[in-house]
Amino acid sequence: MAPEPPYLRIAAELRRRITSGELAPGDRVPSTRRITQEWGVAMATATKALTALNQEGLVRAVPGVGTVVAERGRERDTATGRPLTPDRVIGAAIALADTEGLGALSMRRLATDLGTSTMALYRHVPNKAELIRLMSEAVFGSEPTGPLPQGWRAQLEREARWLWNQYGQHPWLARAMAALTRPMASPKAMRFTERTLTALRGLGLSSAQMLHIHLTVLSFAQGVALAVELESLARQDTGMTAEEWMTSNEPRLEAIQTAAAFPVLSTLFDEGDFDLELDTLFEFGLTRVLDGVAALVGEVTR
Repeated sequence: MAPEPPYLRIAAELRRRITSGELAPGDRVPSTRRITQEWGVAMATATKALTALNQEGLVRAVPGVGTVVAERGRERDTATGRPLTPDRVIGAAIALADTEGLGALSMRRLATDLGTSTMALYRHVPNKAELIRLMSEAVFGSEPTGPLPQGWRAQLEREARWLWNQYGQHPWLARAMAALTRPMASPKAMRFTERTLTALRGLGLSSAQMLHIHLTVLSFAQGVALAVELESLARQDTGMTAEEWMTSNEPRLEAIQTAAAFPVLSTLFDEGDFDLELDTLFEFGLTRVLDGVAALVGEVTR
């Protein structure tokens, strides 16, 4: 993969300063000469960086002054007439991803839904990766309601079911948060981690055991939740529910599923209808996971 051109790296840093508020509307941005000194690049590279920001609408040239941060007062969500804000952008992105999946989300599509320009969005969110992080943060901003139950198991059950509910409402969330070894920097998501670890405190478990239990519960819920997203996308693509799809494919499945080829599998459905519900699968698996944790806790406390 070819390295990113220097002017794009410079533009990204200046964009960060603008979107973070470090450079406010009307402030002068570094001149081409200043850029050549700060980044050690040629004048042509510095010019390209400022041109890129100008094309995005983030900066404008003022005769006798130089290049300044462009004003944002004209940014509007044309659907409502209200000014664009980071919260409005994030809310619209969540609504889009909830309805059509994370694959449908792009800065261009989001700008179209909001009736604004793509460049206007970049003044509030620097890129798609950061947008997804902020979307995840917004979802994890809520917490379980009601009194805290007694006992580590009841508390872990509450946290796991709360997480499962978030995945059900926002099917894209499981994929967005799926990196266990390279977790997203998400303070609000870390509140979930803190609550699960608090439930395990005082049981005699080591730090490693507590973290592994947390990640096991998290990864189990995420794994089943990925099927929620796939089912949602499949329903969009085919227009059929899971039950309708199974009915339409039943003759083919019966032809494949012969007693000779699958002697055990072919007998399982003789006892009656079997409905593969993700909620049922989640509850069954969660019980088994917590049974395993209980066995570990029992070993530690003997």
